[in-house]
Amino acid sequence: MSKDEAQIEAEIQEKGLNAPRLNPSMIDAAVSSEQYYVFPGTTMTVCALTLRNGYIVTGESAAASPENFDQEIGRKIARENARNKIWALEGYLLREKLAA
Repeated sequence: MSKDEAQIEAEIQEKGLNAPRLNPSMIDAAVSSEQYYVFPGTTMTVCALTLRNGYIVTGESAAASPENFDQEIGRKIARENARNKIWALEGYLLREKLAA
């Protein structure tokens, strides 16, 4: 959970907004595995997150200057970009359940 997510989650809790919703823990729990790949000779890092149901979301990162490339930072950014896509998917799923 990012610092921003933690602050937003705390604000939601303080305001007592307890209707059905997603939270960062639910997003993290949706991930069953992760894989990374750096394309040879580039700074392009791809993260593939496999979700509980087998669906895969991807995130990417790339350094504009090869001199600034750091594999660990690239992995963190690519993972966060992939993780952010899960919010929309899980939000749609929750909305479907609420509409039933």
